[in-house]
Amino acid sequence: MARNDGIDRTFARNQDLPTLDDVTKVQEHNEREKDSYSNQDIDTTQTHRNVHFKKPTDSYAAMFDQMIADGVISTRGLKADAVKYGELLFDVNSAYFYNHGGYEFAKQFYTDAYKAAVEIVGGEQYILSAVMHADERNRAMSEALGEDVYHYHLHVVYIPVVEKQILWSKRCKDEALRGTVKETITQVSRSKKWDSKPLLDENGNPMLNANGKKILKSSYSVLQDDFFHFMRAAGYTDVKRGERGSTEEHLTVTQFKVQAEQQRLEAVTGQVAQAEQSLENAKAATEKQKRKLEALQKETKTAKTLALTVQDIEAMGKKATFGNNITLTPDECRTLKDYAVSSFAEKAEKIKYKQKFEQAEKSAKTWKQRYDALHEQYQELKKKAQPFLDAIEIASEKVWAFINAILARGKELYEHKHPARNRGQDMEI
Repeated sequence: MARNDGIDRTFARNQDLPTLDDVTKVQEHNEREKDSYSNQDIDTTQTHRNVHFKKPTDSYAAMFDQMIADGVISTRGLKADAVKYGELLFDVNSAYFYNHGGYEFAKQFYTDAYKAAVEIVGGEQYILSAVMHADERNRAMSEALGEDVYHYHLHVVYIPVVEKQILWSKRCKDEALRGTVKETITQVSRSKKWDSKPLLDENGNPMLNANGKKILKSSYSVLQDDFFHFMRAAGYTDVKRGERGSTEEHLTVTQFKVQAEQQRLEAVTGQVAQAEQSLENAKAATEKQKRKLEALQKETKTAKTLALTVQDIEAMGKKATFGNNITLTPDECRTLKDYAVSSFAEKAEKIKYKQKFEQAEKSAKTWKQRYDALHEQYQELKKKAQPFLDAIEIASEKVWAFINAILARGKELYEHKHPARNRGQDMEI
């Protein structure tokens, strides 16, 4: 995983698979047995480029049972809930492979990494599957470079075993045999396989603390050391060891991937927040146009009620005694003149109101379209960000602390590379 400091580091992870359900899920992922995946980075059109250094002959569970039947391994003395499967993940940041030629270089690198896995596990016969994934796209690099960049890494599913000596019991009839080795079995044992090791001094002697007790070194730290030294010895001298003493050595594969996507989550959530603000602005503008339209409708309705009805006008005037002339009273004449004048003004006002109404209705329709488009964009962004938000919501306090530390380091690096500018330069007019 990249540190954004220009240094390429080796990483080795060990993950327990405590239940058969866990084993099945890992098998479906590693062997690409599903038709679709929730991980959008998996590009199934590139799955044919995945490389098996050891291809499983059956399901992982069936292979385990066959190994017991063949006497290759033994579960004698194990508790029912003992961990019987493990998965190793070997990795270097994507930029390392990209800068060295990509796919072909990655195949050679993990060919050598598989040899390291065989030594770490204790023999190829205890490995169920070893596959290099070449179909998981690195979105951040792909978008930055304008081309598809894939994150190459190696999954190794294995059986953790140790050699165990079975002694003759004290009840043995032959006294000479009592306490001696009866047989040596290859016992499945995750706890003994990954037991902490004594820290040695330069002479190879165990180092002691102030109380005279041996200083122990985490077996996962030993795993990091072994993988790094093996790859350096194989000729990959331009890589560094994963950071010593960090919590990375104890992360599960899932937590590791969540951490790797944290910066992308920050960007996506920022886009969501921006979309929410734009949505609110559009909604407010739409409501404003709606209120203006309602007010205009009310004014138009009031103006209409002021006009004389046909019946009112027909009732005015009295026919003269002689001829066809119509006589009006002074009040009727004044009223009719007033309405004649006002009718022209009313007609002009109606035209003005009609134009304003049509313009307001058009503006409201435009804002409604903008609102709908922004709302759809916001929902899409929210959908993309939701898996990350869910992962962060359920993360433990330890993972939260780790992620906050990652973000703090990223922020410091960004501020170092991008000194603060005058804020006025970033404002949109």
